[in-house]
Amino acid sequence: MHPDEKEAVIDDLMAFQESKEYYAKVGKAWKRGYLLYGPPGTGKSTMIAAMANFLDYDVYDLELTAVKNNTELRKLFIETTGKSIIVIEDIDCSVDFTGKRRQDKKASSDKDSDNDDKPKLPIEPEKDDATKVTLSGLLNFIDGLWSACGGE
Repeated sequence: MHPDEKEAVIDDLMAFQESKEYYAKVGKAWKRGYLLYGPPGTGKSTMIAAMANFLDYDVYDLELTAVKNNTELRKLFIETTGKSIIVIEDIDCSVDFTGKRRQDKKASSDKDSDNDDKPKLPIEPEKDDATKVTLSGLLNFIDGLWSACGGE
């Protein structure tokens, strides 16, 4: 990492760490988010570990595919301490946020059914919004609407 970029991240982390009272005063959840992206081996995990060591925070790796719904997601976030880094890897591949994959899957199965006369097994009904993690639920956490610790 370029030394200037490293210094900027450290300055931002220090400013964040010292701003808890300000966040409380303005009524915002005391949170900081970073979007790290890039191909494997470019230092994303190393960056997370360095940030956790610098701040003396715990790191939690959240596997979105293991979370059943927004209620469970909210409970997980509330149970973490205020001194936590929550990592959500490959978020774009973890959950069908747009319904596009569902539509593509249905279109593909419709196309397949046109091509042969074999009997088809019934397709599992689509799960409704109450039984899945939604983009809205995830953004509510990221934006601070769901507090990550009781003191916020």
